[in-house]
Amino acid sequence: MNNTKLLIIGSGPAGYTAGIYAGRANLSPVLLEGLQPGGQLTTTTDVENFPGWPDGVDAGELMDSMRRQAERFGTQILPNVATKVDLDVRPFKVTLDDGNEWMADSIILATGASAKYLGLSDEQKYMGRGVSACATCDGFFYRKKVVAVVGGGDTACEEASYLAGLAQKVYLIVRKPYLRASKIMQERVLGNEKIEVLFETNTLGLFGENGVEGAHLVYRKGESDERQYDLPIDGFFLAIGHHPNSELVASWLKTDENGFIITEGDTPCTAIPGVFAAGDVADAKYRQAVIAAGSGAKAAMEAEKFLAQ
Repeated sequence: MNNTKLLIIGSGPAGYTAGIYAGRANLSPVLLEGLQPGGQLTTTTDVENFPGWPDGVDAGELMDSMRRQAERFGTQILPNVATKVDLDVRPFKVTLDDGNEWMADSIILATGASAKYLGLSDEQKYMGRGVSACATCDGFFYRKKVVAVVGGGDTACEEASYLAGLAQKVYLIVRKPYLRASKIMQERVLGNEKIEVLFETNTLGLFGENGVEGAHLVYRKGESDERQYDLPIDGFFLAIGHHPNSELVASWLKTDENGFIITEGDTPCTAIPGVFAAGDVADAKYRQAVIAAGSGAKAAMEAEKFLAQ
C-alpha cells in the first residue's frame, strides 16, 4: 500500500500546474498521467494563445515543459491510469491499472474532457492536420481559408461565428433540417454572409494528401433524393459536444446533466472535503489551456489549505 498527502489524477495543463504549485508547497504530490500524457492539448500542433510564448509553441513542447517543471518541485509522476476510487474512506483509496493501490489524504481530479467525434477513421488520420475540436484553439491557422463546422447546437453556431471572423468561408454541416441552437445564435449564423448552412447533410469521410483538402458528404441520406458530393475545404471542425471524463467519481460527486463535475462557487472544491476538481472535467464553458492551468493552481492552493487544517 502506498501513501501520499495529495494524489493528482490527470496530466493536462490543470494536472501539471497543480503539481507545480503543490510541489512548491512541499506536499510531495503524486501525479497519474493517464492514457494521454499532456491531455487534450497534445492532439493539436502549435499553441499560439498561451501567455509567455509570443511566437507560439509546439503543444508537445509546452506540456513537456510543464511536466518537467512539476518534477523539478518534487512531483512524482507515474504513467498509470486510475481505474477505481473509494471516496467513502479516509484516506481516500485509489486503485491503478497495474493493481497497485494508493491512499491519499486529498485528491485533485484533472481528468479533462474528451471531444465527441463522428466515429470516422479519417478523423484520427487527419487529427492536427485539418481536423480540430476547438475553433478558438486552432481557428487562427485557417485565416482566409475555407472550413467546415459539424453540429447544429449553440457550440457549433458559436464556433462557426468565431471562424467566420477569420476564414474566407464557413460551411455549417447540420444533420437535421433545422438548428438546435438558441434563437439568437441561429439568427447570428443565418444572417452571416460568410456562413453557409448545409441542412440534412452527413459527413461520410475526409480526403487530402498532406492534410484535409475536402469532405465526402451526403445530402438526405437514405431518401429518394439522396445525393453524394465532395466539398473542398481546408479545415474540419467538430462541434458536437465534449464528454467530461468524470465516470471515475460519478458515484460520489455531483455532476451536471452532461457529466461535468459541479464545484462550489468559483472554487475547485467539491461536496467532499479534500476532493478538488480542476480543468475541463469541471468546465463546460471555456475549455482553454490557460484557464485549466489557472484552475489547477487554485486546486493545489485549496488542497494545501485543507491539508494544513
